Amino acid sequence: MTDQIKTGPTIGEIVANDFRAASIFKEAGIDFCCGGNKSLTDACREKGADESGLIQQLDALSQTPVTGTMNFKEWELGFLSDYIVNTHHKFVLKNLPELVFYTQKIADVHGAHHPELIEVASLFIKINEELLQHLKNEEEVLFPAIKEAEKHASQLVKSTIISEITRMQGEHEFAGGAMDKINVLTQNYLIPDDACNTYRVSLKLLEQFEDDLHIHVHLENNILYPKALKMAE
Repeated sequence: MTDQIKTGPTIGEIVANDFRAASIFKEAGIDFCCGGNKSLTDACREKGADESGLIQQLDALSQTPVTGTMNFKEWELGFLSDYIVNTHHKFVLKNLPELVFYTQKIADVHGAHHPELIEVASLFIKINEELLQHLKNEEEVLFPAIKEAEKHASQLVKSTIISEITRMQGEHEFAGGAMDKINVLTQNYLIPDDACNTYRVSLKLLEQFEDDLHIHVHLENNILYPKALKMAE
């Protein structure tokens, strides 16, 4: 198993095969969504993570039976698309306006002593704009095309899937990169001593938003998109 982990699947494939591995990579600070196309060795080298320790954890995980974990990899693409909309799109749409408001508010109040908050607020405005259009395009164009292709993959539908996914992968890179920068700016959402309740709530919401985004993008980049592209070949 150890050699297979080191030389075989990418980070994204490891999580796609066993979603429980996501928590191991999150603890190590390794990106399994946008950075999911890297090998374990490369990802550990970039983050300065203990590769042998991670392999031991993943080995132990593989020896533990899966109980109650949803096997997203086995789901039909239309069903997975609906799950993403009803779970992750709804979460994003609910939290985007709250976080735009809160990040701007704490930047206005605390920006003099914490100038990083001004950049956080600016970044989140861009995330908001990008994701609103991104979700709309998925729900109105890509996901219907994927469902249509499951019934009858016409050349038009195939072309739509390929062009939409190509663009959306770039949008994932932007949103994931912007949240990574917010993570760094806030020192992994560290609450300073002078933080008010709104400041504390804002950082907690940002952390929850990042966690959800990682799972959201993982399901698309590492499971939905590759299978849809294969269907469109």
